[in-house]
Amino acid sequence: MESATQSFGFQADVAQVLKLVVNSLYSNREIFLRELVSNASDAIDKLRFRAIEDKSLLEADTPSIRIQTSKENKTLTIEDDGVGMSKDELVKNLGTIAHSGTQHFLKVLEERGGKPDLSLIGQFGVGFYSAFLVADKVDVISRAAGSTEAWRWTSEAKDSFEVAPAEREGHGTTLVLHLKEDALEYTSEWSVKDLVQKYSDFVSHPIEVLTPGYQDEPAKYERANSAQALWKRSKSEISEEQYAEFYKHLTSDWEPPLAQTHFKVEGTQEFAGILFVPKRAPFDLFQRDHRRGVRLHVKRVFIMDDAKDLVPEWLRFVRGVVDSEDLPLNVSRELLQDSRIAQTIRKQVVRKSLDLLDELAKDKAEDYAAFWKLFGAVLKEGLHYEPENKARLAALLRYGSNKLADGEFSSLADYKTRMPEGQPAIYYLTGESRRALEGSPFLETLAKRGYEVLFMTDAVDEWAIEALREFDGTPLVSAVSADLKIEQTEAEKAAQEEKSDALSGLLGAFKTILDDKVSEVRVSSRLTDSPVCLVVPTGGLSAYMERLLKAHERNVPDTKRILEVNPDHGLVRSLRTLHEKDPGSAQLVDFIEVLFDQALITEGSPVADPQRFARRMTKLLESAAH
Repeated sequence: MESATQSFGFQADVAQVLKLVVNSLYSNREIFLRELVSNASDAIDKLRFRAIEDKSLLEADTPSIRIQTSKENKTLTIEDDGVGMSKDELVKNLGTIAHSGTQHFLKVLEERGGKPDLSLIGQFGVGFYSAFLVADKVDVISRAAGSTEAWRWTSEAKDSFEVAPAEREGHGTTLVLHLKEDALEYTSEWSVKDLVQKYSDFVSHPIEVLTPGYQDEPAKYERANSAQALWKRSKSEISEEQYAEFYKHLTSDWEPPLAQTHFKVEGTQEFAGILFVPKRAPFDLFQRDHRRGVRLHVKRVFIMDDAKDLVPEWLRFVRGVVDSEDLPLNVSRELLQDSRIAQTIRKQVVRKSLDLLDELAKDKAEDYAAFWKLFGAVLKEGLHYEPENKARLAALLRYGSNKLADGEFSSLADYKTRMPEGQPAIYYLTGESRRALEGSPFLETLAKRGYEVLFMTDAVDEWAIEALREFDGTPLVSAVSADLKIEQTEAEKAAQEEKSDALSGLLGAFKTILDDKVSEVRVSSRLTDSPVCLVVPTGGLSAYMERLLKAHERNVPDTKRILEVNPDHGLVRSLRTLHEKDPGSAQLVDFIEVLFDQALITEGSPVADPQRFARRMTKLLESAAH
């Protein structure tokens, strides 16, 4: 064994977290015990999982978490029989960002204006640092399972920590918290027991607190938690507060869940579980390496905490636990992928999740609106990934519209109840924001006819709605589609044909000047106030989707769109007169080029040559001012 004590500097982000912990004020610092007990529980879970392959690693028949206090030494000690850590793991896990998640944590703090609410640290995998909420010095003595060497990690939450050889009987980890003067309440075993029952009662391993004996009796460890798997109990026995505490233990969230469902499936296969919908979005919801938050247990033995094969991508916000009686204890991710039992569990997770959201939408509209703002964009992905659930997902969709106030959302079913008689389709617009869509020229004729247009402002919308196509027998039609059919009377059709014939010369000039930029120029039936607009040809990508794909460095060919011209607009009539007088007019070319650039700006696309556009605009304004 090495004999020298070594000193290491904390990586910068870890040091920043520690300074926040030490120098800030906290309203709920008692959560430190929940975080440290959760870490100990995870360490035992990892050991039990490894022991499936190598039973020699499991030295104790019933691994436990033991807590003892000392008023004399002003310490609180937490000990477990878990997997333990080697010297390198102590340095890596407690001193660097490699496994701590502090970068994400600090990013969230920055987004919150630096507000040091460290109650959420466990959510980012940095729960260990909560020890410094109550301690000014922490010793970690750990011995890795399968090793004979133990190591001591020591820090006073400054810029460095020390690692030195130590002695420990058996594998696992011991944390010794040297308590601050204002945290000596945690030297009371009764205070510790209360915190265990409050925050960690559902931990599946025994949590024992050393309790002094009466008179001549020696001190002894007493069980402080029930350790009964909540999902195995009857729903009638469990209060909302118990569900909330279990959720907090499971997720390290400090808020209760928005909703939960508790289920048990019996028959050819048997499994039980509890699924939760959070009130807040996890920090990695839209990151490529995001985690899905459903833990898998087999016969109450923890197997994995990120059971991706049980939760589809579009339900990655769901948190919870599933416990199977039929999967083998040594199930691996590879076996899970091919398991019919896992496929059955997955279907039930999907069904129970959708049932929960249905219930939330029907019975608690405000809560569902809060859910939708957080997770609606994720749920929509299911329209593409799992079309077999299309009908159920369609009922859960919510959108703003030109007839709803900002912040209000409508279901497709409610939209249909507001459709005037004769409206042939559900109309929608996609774009970056409601504000960008409210002034869109594509609303003009639809709004004039009293039709409601849904605003779809999530990046996934156009992709998802393409998979839906219709709702309850009514087609969904984009207001920017070239195939948009605006019903017209015979008189209106005749009038449009007449206008098209009258504008044929000017339309030809548009096509000649813009030949490399548009695929077609035609008279518009959708415009009432704007002079021109660009519409998407059949099978083409919208301008918004093109921008999104290019922003993600996708090689997307430019789509030549169709330019529609409003024959009733004053500027178009003036251009028609100018064209009849002088078909080769340079001013006509300037006007047509400016109108095309204006159409690009209106749809949110960049102008190819902003300087040229500005010069032309200035030139035309000077001409109009004379």
